[in-house]
Amino acid sequence: MPELTARVVRAAFPKGTLAVRIREVLGPLFADGAFAGAFAVRGRPAVSPGALALVSVLQYAEGLTDRQAADQVRARMDWKFLLGLELDDPGFGASVLSLFRSRLIEHGLEQATLELVLERLRGLDLLKAGGRQRTDSTHVLAAVRTLNRMEFVGETLRAALEALAVAAPTWLSGLVTPEWAERYGPRVDDYRFPKGEEVREQWSRQVGRDGFFLLEAVYAPAAPGWLREIEAV
Repeated sequence: MPELTARVVRAAFPKGTLAVRIREVLGPLFADGAFAGAFAVRGRPAVSPGALALVSVLQYAEGLTDRQAADQVRARMDWKFLLGLELDDPGFGASVLSLFRSRLIEHGLEQATLELVLERLRGLDLLKAGGRQRTDSTHVLAAVRTLNRMEFVGETLRAALEALAVAAPTWLSGLVTPEWAERYGPRVDDYRFPKGEEVREQWSRQVGRDGFFLLEAVYAPAAPGWLREIEAV
């Protein structure tokens, strides 16, 4: 633990946070050696697999997409405290988390590694299931993957709407309602998705309906044919 990181975080959070409590109670739980079978030993230095495992748990606990979790590593002192990073550590790109999960599953390490920390966190009441959502490794990885798919499909639709707003503003304004601006005005990764499996299902279905509605309008006989050639569409 870097001395400056420890001193600043303890002064800023005298009562601690979830990330601080995890580090203080469990210490540096993951050793990179536990992941040796899944990661190459040659090439340029990579992000610590042990650190990525801890990020994955916090990502699940706070309901974050990969992009949001990577931003937290860069911006939040308590996450740097948990990971044992210098305060000016630049973090890593969001795609690293997706690759990490794929490697875990490919080599069958999700049980041996994530279950270790999940079991200890549950035993200390630091991590609890939300509603019917379980907290075993399979469901943690699935929940994070679902959030990233939601972000991807929402951003894809938003990009198409932005392109159409520039190319055919009059046509688009006669198609969408003010609610569309609320749903797709901000970047999807600028806010956290609603909590709860049922609410997220409703959100996903709404985006799906909007997407089909937009495509049907673009491909309608009366629509300008060149709309279909817009790359985002």
